[in-house]
Amino acid sequence: MANRILLGLAAALMVSAAQAQPLQLKVLGQPVGSGMIQKNQEQPFFSRFAEQSGLDAKVQYVPSDVAGIPDSDGLRILKSGLFDIVSIRGPQVSRDEPALLGFDLVGLNTSFEAGRANTRSFFDYVDKRLQSQFNAKLLGVWPAGPQLVFCKPQIGSLADLKGLKVRVGDQSGAKFMSGLGAIGVAMPFGEVQQALAMGVVDCAVTGPASANAAGWPEATTTVLPIALQLAVNGYAINLKTWNAMSVEQQGKLQKAFDELDNNIWNYSQELYEDAMRCNSGEQPCKQGKLYKLKTLPVSTADEVTVAQAVEKTSLPVWAAQCNAVDTDCEKTWRATVGSHSGR
Repeated sequence: MANRILLGLAAALMVSAAQAQPLQLKVLGQPVGSGMIQKNQEQPFFSRFAEQSGLDAKVQYVPSDVAGIPDSDGLRILKSGLFDIVSIRGPQVSRDEPALLGFDLVGLNTSFEAGRANTRSFFDYVDKRLQSQFNAKLLGVWPAGPQLVFCKPQIGSLADLKGLKVRVGDQSGAKFMSGLGAIGVAMPFGEVQQALAMGVVDCAVTGPASANAAGWPEATTTVLPIALQLAVNGYAINLKTWNAMSVEQQGKLQKAFDELDNNIWNYSQELYEDAMRCNSGEQPCKQGKLYKLKTLPVSTADEVTVAQAVEKTSLPVWAAQCNAVDTDCEKTWRATVGSHSGR
């Protein structure tokens, strides 16, 4: 009996000692080249993580492009345990987990308000998928911002993309472009500016702040400001790391990410409005470089085309991919996102 008591006390002391040690977290972040959200929200958050979270923690933070890790490998890196927390680039990692695209089908999130509602609705399902398939817990999701069409040749509407090569972020975007008679080209973000300058692609899709940070307006003439998607990204933590934390630690960490998530949603909208002015040479331009892009008016016809894209192209294509890995995928999406968005 005495031995059992001593062993129990020793085990308790070991657990207590382990929990007394600072958390050591390795974090793989967004690429530096992705722009202001990484620079002004993500990196400062992790630089002051102990203060932000109230946790006794030490964080080793490295952007994915600095680490030399392709952003498409985010979920695999997370599953491997090489990093404890990964800033996931949704479109890029969707080849490994199609459920992530359910947050942001082409035509679904035409406003920040719609995006918040849709991502909140589908969050639990995607979290469940990441836990079962990648040993990872989803901590939050947020938008890079409305994804617009930037073109080197002068265009007047979506119809003018017919026959052009357009860089897109995911399969949903490629299928949408195909429906317009354009050619969707998958290409890493860091290669796009040069591809536009050299004519490898005619147009490309991204948010205005990312385009500004990457110098796209130097190689383009026109932007069509209709939101095809919001480019939803997120944060996830390896379950081994999460389960090793106490309930109190988990609560503090989740609260910190909830606050970061909300801050990025708000900042993304502010950044979008500022970047649109910067790209077209208007003031006030506070966070970017002034360019002289022509900003096109958005026609009713283009708005209708984008709105119809969900049922016509993006949902059927995505549902086939997602149902192939989980037969409940589309059914769950329609019961959550679809139920409140009228689809």
